[in-house]
Amino acid sequence: MPLTANWSYPTAIRFGAGRIAEIADACSAANIKKPLLITDRGLADMEITTRTLDLLEAAGLGRALFADVDPNPNEKNAAAGVQAFKDGGHDGVVAFGGGSGLDLGKLVAFLAGQTRSLWDFEDIGDWWTRADADAIAPIVAVPTTAGTGSEVGRASVITNSETEEKKIIFHPKFLPTVVICDPELTVGMPKFITAGTGLDAFAHCVEAFCSPHYHPMSQGMALEGMRLVKDYLPRAYADGTDLEARAQMMSAAAMGATAFQKGLGAIHALSHPIGAMYHTHHGTTNAVCMPAVLQFNKPAIAQIIGQASRYLNIEGGFDGFCAFVEDFNASLGIPRTLTEMGIENIDVDRVVAKALSDPSTTGNPVEMTAENTRRLLEACC
Repeated sequence: MPLTANWSYPTAIRFGAGRIAEIADACSAANIKKPLLITDRGLADMEITTRTLDLLEAAGLGRALFADVDPNPNEKNAAAGVQAFKDGGHDGVVAFGGGSGLDLGKLVAFLAGQTRSLWDFEDIGDWWTRADADAIAPIVAVPTTAGTGSEVGRASVITNSETEEKKIIFHPKFLPTVVICDPELTVGMPKFITAGTGLDAFAHCVEAFCSPHYHPMSQGMALEGMRLVKDYLPRAYADGTDLEARAQMMSAAAMGATAFQKGLGAIHALSHPIGAMYHTHHGTTNAVCMPAVLQFNKPAIAQIIGQASRYLNIEGGFDGFCAFVEDFNASLGIPRTLTEMGIENIDVDRVVAKALSDPSTTGNPVEMTAENTRRLLEACC
């Protein structure tokens, strides 16, 4: 059965191989007449990007690209993107790429019409209401990896380069108007990106599933997302041209990001400051931290992870699930520790302090304190 569909949860998603051909129509649906395509530097000259620009140009929508985007995008990238948007007289954004391109693209569409500082819109209380909602430009999102799920998210994760902290900027209108999920765009991903992004999706699903908050829709989506990663990430890793595996991983990425409306936890609370301070790949950092976080949360999650294990056909309940995670990581070339990732002499005090201030801590099933978070970080090292 061909994996092709039109979905409207949580937004309009055009899913299927070859559907990047609909990019001009997607812009029309979003009422974008002069888009700025925003992506990261690594994708700027790749064939999937130039082909997308060709499609936009052929449809009379211009050919405008902004790619000054770091792997962990920051406020400097945002300011440059906003300037490019204004200078070009653009009326919308095509956010294109992995998490960095998608997050920065959404942020530029949000900020271009605002008068307040970026940090005035951090995801704290009702700060999002400070924004002029009518001034937010429309967004078409096109993921080229299968992990972050930012294409279906209502926020962007942006690094404050001065404080080395990752901040979440939120507004309901960050949610793109139209998403094109074309698994053919992910075929060229190298193995380490396939693994890291895929395990990012898995981390989203695991943490959402274990979060103590009530959201049964997310709970079911998180569980099935775990299954898709378990079954299809090894296939996508082994054969990057396996379109069924690529499509299923694209689904899992969107599912994980939708599911974590229920909450994230200690995995992300640690990986956010580690990524900001040491510039590590986010999904890979999540994967490295996951085994220790599972043990950290065992008193609160052993039963529910046992239930997930039965659904996933993993024997041994909680302990079997933990053994699976370690073997899964190893099979995908993931380092066992942060030291093996290349982080030496980690600043434990700073990471712990930043982890405890990260909003992800509120979704962790075990309360995080300075003492137990220090032990947790040391177990990851």
